[in-house]
Amino acid sequence: MFDVLLVVARGKMCLCRRSGRVPIRARFPGWHRDCTNCGGRTESRLMEGTGVNILSSEGLLTASWRNSLEGDGHAVREYGSGEELLGENLDRLALVLVPDEMPDASGLELIEKLQRKSPRLPVVMLTKETSSEGLIEAVKRGAYDCLSVDVDSGELLAVVDEALEAGQRMQRMVTIGVEEGDEDSLVGRSREMLRLYKELGRLSATPVTVLIQGETGTGKELIARALYQHGHRAHKPFIAVNCAAIPENLIESELFGHEKGAFTGAVATRIGKFEQAHQATLFLDEIGDLDLSLQAKLLRVLQERQIQRVGGRELIPVDVRVIAATHRDLQTMIADGTFREDLFYRLNVASIHLPALRDRDGDVRLLTEHFLGQFGKEMEIEKPSITVEAMKMLEAFTWPGNVRQLQNILRKALLEGRTFGVDEKTLGPLLEDVPQLTVEGVDRLEQLILDLLARAQRGETQTVYADLIATVESELLAKVIEQTGGNQAKAARWLGITRYTLREKLSRYGLRRKDR
Repeated sequence: MFDVLLVVARGKMCLCRRSGRVPIRARFPGWHRDCTNCGGRTESRLMEGTGVNILSSEGLLTASWRNSLEGDGHAVREYGSGEELLGENLDRLALVLVPDEMPDASGLELIEKLQRKSPRLPVVMLTKETSSEGLIEAVKRGAYDCLSVDVDSGELLAVVDEALEAGQRMQRMVTIGVEEGDEDSLVGRSREMLRLYKELGRLSATPVTVLIQGETGTGKELIARALYQHGHRAHKPFIAVNCAAIPENLIESELFGHEKGAFTGAVATRIGKFEQAHQATLFLDEIGDLDLSLQAKLLRVLQERQIQRVGGRELIPVDVRVIAATHRDLQTMIADGTFREDLFYRLNVASIHLPALRDRDGDVRLLTEHFLGQFGKEMEIEKPSITVEAMKMLEAFTWPGNVRQLQNILRKALLEGRTFGVDEKTLGPLLEDVPQLTVEGVDRLEQLILDLLARAQRGETQTVYADLIATVESELLAKVIEQTGGNQAKAARWLGITRYTLREKLSRYGLRRKDR
């Protein structure tokens, strides 16, 4: 006997659920104040609930999985067969879990039918035997992932959350150059953004590997999704991996998968992101955070188009379009020996550089109007206003955190404002809390560059680039160590580097450090 379970989230969910999985029902769309977890104390907004469909083999998983999913904020209904599931409006669903054996069809057959009807619907296969052949075949047919039927609730919820997030990335369309779109709009009419739109159009039509570079907050993932959605693989999954968010000892298994028994805790064979992205698109965010050993393995995969799971011997062919992104200066990392030059050229087949917000003339006003319209809908404020002085303050700001920072500050200003709009009194303190790139600092850097160029013209140096980087890096490290009170762990986090790299650089520049 087989059960088919339809799981639908209750109402809306506060984004604070990431630290406390508590379901709520929102009376005021866009607000978090009804959240039973944070009590409205957070500055997060509500996100729409999602749906999960489960076909559970022989009813064995019904009770335990039902309890886990309901505890995570999902409501469960039962169906009778795969055929009945196919009769649903699949556009309303967010995720399907399918057993490998059913009375009316095999799991592989159902996966194919689901993918034909709704290509961007993530499907996870439940299987009693996690053999390499079975996993490979499931992925070829369109499965997002495969789970053993005896998986524990923690891994189940982790995979469900990951698959739901992947589904949202695939289904939320990125609009280009539309000021009145939703939060997934690329907004701007500056010369830099018009150039970017042309690059997107050119690169979307080809399956080449693309490297996206830009400061934090410039919208690198949005660009990656735009490339995916306007490309030839838009009917296949979009798999995203944040290389900086995964511990070093787990990232290899995350990318390439592992065999049962490969390491402590590897109780079953698992496929990695490259297998999940077979004939699809893989987005490697913060690629500059990979260590050198993993860079070598990634290079080999890109060259040979095949992967080897951790603990395995089989070479598995993969057909993946890779889009990579980083906020780091990879050329400097190559010079420092922390990033492989051959991997850089393999990734940099085509490149997109995202401009900083301070370099996008006139776009701050357009983005402000866009975000105010978006937040107005969320908070049920009709046409939120902004004073002339407040707009001048925004346009004069240097925005070290770029578009994301502008978005967050405007949301805070609306939440804290009492006039259903943004004024200078509310905005001032929010901007004062953010360190700015001062005019004096810019002038000093410009003078340093001019001095080095003058020395080069006099034949006194042939290492202008290295001299400039060393001077700036030395001053930056000294300032960070000072402001963190010598706390290396905090300094490394601020800089986005490992403590080992930080120690090497402090030693190189002869800077005093305190081990804390």
